[in-house]
Amino acid sequence: AMSLQGHQFQCLSDNYGFLIHDPESGDTASVDTPEAAAINNALEEKRWKLTHIFNTHHHFDHAGGNEELKAKWGCQIIGFDGDFERIPGIDQRVRENDLVEFGGTTARVIEVAGHTSGHVAYHFESDQMVFVGDTIFALGCGRLFEGTPGQMWGSLEKLMSLNDDTVVYCAHEYTQANAAFALSVEPENQDLVKRCDEIDRLRSQNLATVPTSIGLERKTNPFVRPSSVNLQSTIGLVGGSPVEVFAETRRLKDNF
Repeated sequence: AMSLQGHQFQCLSDNYGFLIHDPESGDTASVDTPEAAAINNALEEKRWKLTHIFNTHHHFDHAGGNEELKAKWGCQIIGFDGDFERIPGIDQRVRENDLVEFGGTTARVIEVAGHTSGHVAYHFESDQMVFVGDTIFALGCGRLFEGTPGQMWGSLEKLMSLNDDTVVYCAHEYTQANAAFALSVEPENQDLVKRCDEIDRLRSQNLATVPTSIGLERKTNPFVRPSSVNLQSTIGLVGGSPVEVFAETRRLKDNF
């Protein structure tokens, strides 16, 4: 049963902040801390008190507000065990399949290395929500700053194994740029063509294209579609393995 309330808002130039609130317990979490001031404003607007921070990875636009928010709210900071030295103020260190209690529900931790070596996602199964940081974006995936293509492909496979209806909260508004690239590598994907029109319409009104869903990404995101014949032929890797096709797709995007 859906129990959590969510609130999405802009931070920095193209980050999204996310608050999750459990009305029964009063617990409120910030997923990552891109900008303490924007998060505090959102909390004030909603009249919620911050009790938890769920960190996906150590980058400054994800953990930079940790200490300021913890000093103000005394909240509990949850992050990946292997990255505890890089996540400021961490209290609860988590690994693959750990369950984190929040309000009346739990989030399951999914290790999704690739963008960084210690990246995690938080899956609220009963609410059909997953918070993925910079692992997957609407029509994109994170750059491989610390991980390998093999690691990132494994991480994307884990996320794609979630239910199609799962709502995916990714941390940046990169969708229009991602869409241009996606069309360049899979031009015959009609679901993608249709989605790109919709994205242009939303952005022309300055509306968010996030969140997305697992099912929508499976149909349109080239980074999770290495078995697409159109993609393989466009990038010159017909019959390539999923990791090879993913790696080449990511390399092309880096130079797009």
